[in-house]
Amino acid sequence: MSDSAPSTKRRPFAGLRASFLTGLVVVLPIGLTIYLIWAVIGWIDSWVLPFVPSALQPDVLLRDLFGADTRIGLRGAGVIVFLVFTILIGWMAKGFLGRSLLGWAERLVDRMPVVRSIYNGIKQIAETVFAQTENSFEEACLVEFPRKEAWAIGFISTKAKGEIKKKLNDVDQPHAVFIPTTPNPTSGFLVFIPEKDIRPLDMSIEDAAKLIISAGLVYPGAKLEATAKAALEAQAELLIKPHKP
Repeated sequence: MSDSAPSTKRRPFAGLRASFLTGLVVVLPIGLTIYLIWAVIGWIDSWVLPFVPSALQPDVLLRDLFGADTRIGLRGAGVIVFLVFTILIGWMAKGFLGRSLLGWAERLVDRMPVVRSIYNGIKQIAETVFAQTENSFEEACLVEFPRKEAWAIGFISTKAKGEIKKKLNDVDQPHAVFIPTTPNPTSGFLVFIPEKDIRPLDMSIEDAAKLIISAGLVYPGAKLEATAKAALEAQAELLIKPHKP
């Protein structure tokens, strides 16, 4: 059976999906931060307002000023509005003006001690859950692990950053490399290795994952039965899928 090359055509609604995920990353931290603050205010109100005379209750005053509150209940309308609003926010956030406004708002939030902690925590979770990078691994490689002259397949993540880079200032261009285990590639070891000790591979990350899962029995280009091929691809997806949208 001949292997066909994976399709590179853009999936329908991919742009809307990307805008929606971007919108979630922007909307969720803001919305949940406002919700939590609003909930705390409501909790305080529930303790304080019972001591306020009924004639001075906020809802009584508003009703006297504006009349009875009338609402039309249409189930599902809020969901539609939320989807459209989130996609619109995501589309705007990708542009220069949106990024500028978002940066200004985040700098403003950074000046608010309690709000800053809530917002940054929710933002970090949202960015992790809705990350849109198709592949956080750059490429497959060979590294000497767990000892010299013993070579293991790894996946290059990024160059070392932050404190790790400072502590390894005597190491020439250290890279973060994930070395998965066999036959379960979802667990493994994270090691930081100098660039000169990394040997990049021409094979794709998917092919390298299949080689790891098969314990070295299936090399790129090998002819496989349909069932064996499907099983290997499904297992390889366990390694690749967390890094795809």
